[in-house]
Amino acid sequence: MDMATRLELFIDIVQHGTFAKVADIHNLDRSVVSKQIKALETQLGIRLLNRSTRALALTDAGAEVLKQAEIVRNALVDTEKLAQSFHCEPKGLLRITSNVSFGHLYLRPAINRFMAKYPDTYIDLMLDDKRTDIIGDKFDIAFRIGPPKDSNLIAKKLASNKLAILASHSFIQQYGKPAMIEALIALPAVIYFNGEFHLNKIEISESPSATSSRMVKYNQNGRFRANDVGSLLSAVEAGLGYSVISLTTLEQSIEKNGLVPLLTDYKLANNSGGIYAVYPHRNQTPLVNKFIEMVIDVIGTPPIWEGYINDYESFYQ
Repeated sequence: MDMATRLELFIDIVQHGTFAKVADIHNLDRSVVSKQIKALETQLGIRLLNRSTRALALTDAGAEVLKQAEIVRNALVDTEKLAQSFHCEPKGLLRITSNVSFGHLYLRPAINRFMAKYPDTYIDLMLDDKRTDIIGDKFDIAFRIGPPKDSNLIAKKLASNKLAILASHSFIQQYGKPAMIEALIALPAVIYFNGEFHLNKIEISESPSATSSRMVKYNQNGRFRANDVGSLLSAVEAGLGYSVISLTTLEQSIEKNGLVPLLTDYKLANNSGGIYAVYPHRNQTPLVNKFIEMVIDVIGTPPIWEGYINDYESFYQ
């Protein structure tokens, strides 16, 4: 291996913390990875890592080499992107991650169209409702609800992510249709929960928005919790509770699912802001840019989900 490759292995070891995981990522034997790091240390004439049976730790020299190694890797990546920018059509491997619901509803059709249009492309897709490490796991692009908290990432807003409070006709027959927020939060709710996110609060105006703009957070009376959107929507349709739903998770008009919006004359907070394409570098290849364009085409402008509730533009304002 050349020094650049060894430096990349070194960076990955620091990021992932074990030789074994880096060996799996690069499809190498662990002994090969260990020998290459030793060869790098011999080549540089310094120790980079202190090893024990339980952990790895950077030496002072290793910390300085790591900074330079990251500069080298970024320069190589930028050079490759520059070369790819001269291709007439997107080609090569694109690694994508997203939450499950958005991936199923919008990325799958976008991928099908994209790969049919550009036959020299290859795609790895990982769907997970828990946030992945874009840089550490070497994804080219992630689709996220809300902008990234990591300042090293670049975000492009694709569409607004709006919310609605939905319940089934059977739920309303059983409990009545609440006219005030105090009546709503006393009723059973269906809540999204995946261990990382527990969306058990609702932020809403304390009275109908025409008379109040003060926003208040209320705890919901969670009767059923689910870590996937399909189960959550199924529970709402079955009348187990109301739920605060992101419109991006709807597949069709709510009338077809037997659902109705509640408290539409209240103002509903939308802290997530939107749907974003997130990527590690500002200067993207045609592969990434063209795929984002395809996703926007699938979503539509305005996004298709905003048409799934009649008169939604006048609700929750």
